[in-house]
Amino acid sequence: MLNKTNLARIDLNLLVLFEAVLEEKHVGRAAKRMHVSPSAVSHGLGRLRRLMQDPLFLRQPKGVVPTERARLLATPIADILERARQVMSEAQGFDPATSRRRFVIGAPDGAYAVLLPPLLADIRRSAPGIDLSMLNLVGRFEGALTDLDERRLDVAIIPHKDIPARFVARKLYDEDFVIVRRAGAAAPRRLSLAQYCAVPHVVVSMSGDPTGPVDRELAQRNTSRRVALTVSNFMLALAVAAESDLMAALPRRFALLHASRYKVSIMEPPFQVLSAPLRAVAPEVATRDAGLAWLLAQLEKAAKAVTRFSGAP
Repeated sequence: MLNKTNLARIDLNLLVLFEAVLEEKHVGRAAKRMHVSPSAVSHGLGRLRRLMQDPLFLRQPKGVVPTERARLLATPIADILERARQVMSEAQGFDPATSRRRFVIGAPDGAYAVLLPPLLADIRRSAPGIDLSMLNLVGRFEGALTDLDERRLDVAIIPHKDIPARFVARKLYDEDFVIVRRAGAAAPRRLSLAQYCAVPHVVVSMSGDPTGPVDRELAQRNTSRRVALTVSNFMLALAVAAESDLMAALPRRFALLHASRYKVSIMEPPFQVLSAPLRAVAPEVATRDAGLAWLLAQLEKAAKAVTRFSGAP
């Protein structure tokens, strides 16, 4: 534990330097990110090492790696810096009408393709200086929590039922999947299990792995399907289903909102597929940021607009 004398000697920039070196894993890149010289970073690391009584970062041929002590310090230092940033943000105030912030949102593309139209319309009207970066989280929902912890994401929109207590979660809507197939093919309102398995499928998989929860469900029912193609996003799966004999399982609201541009039929699956609440998740400590609180409110507003438009419960 640092005593008051040690605290008086600490420059907050040393913690910013620690964060930069930890994330970049390279002194030169950390220096470039902080707009200082590599020698200044090396000097700062020397001061930190003396204060923490640990080497903190060990040189490797391609950069540096953190020591175990540095790994243990990473989370508390990140919390200190986040609180400091929040203090400065609150001191300056957040006005969406004049702010020029960029927010990074992670979500499966089947969700942000649904939420973006009303979200963008509202932002362009009331917060024209706000910019967004959208990252596709298909296949990496667990990693999204790590990205939130490490501030690579501001908000993650994920179909999790149990969110750890260190996060806040706002339910946007309940989601499940429907089956989409090219119009003109036999299209009963609800597929039987035999009909579902008889047609080759296009599956959304970022890794290219053709198996998933649906296949495990089918195995329990002593049957299987043929996955003829994997693609990396839902919009491409929709386009492929519209132009081929392949069948696709797509998020219900995504299908209802976007299938009108394609000649496809929408059918109910023979069993419930991937049903879960879709939530906007952010680190609890980050919600003290007025800008992030505003973004969460905008996402909730967009979700309500989508629910009304789709007619879904």
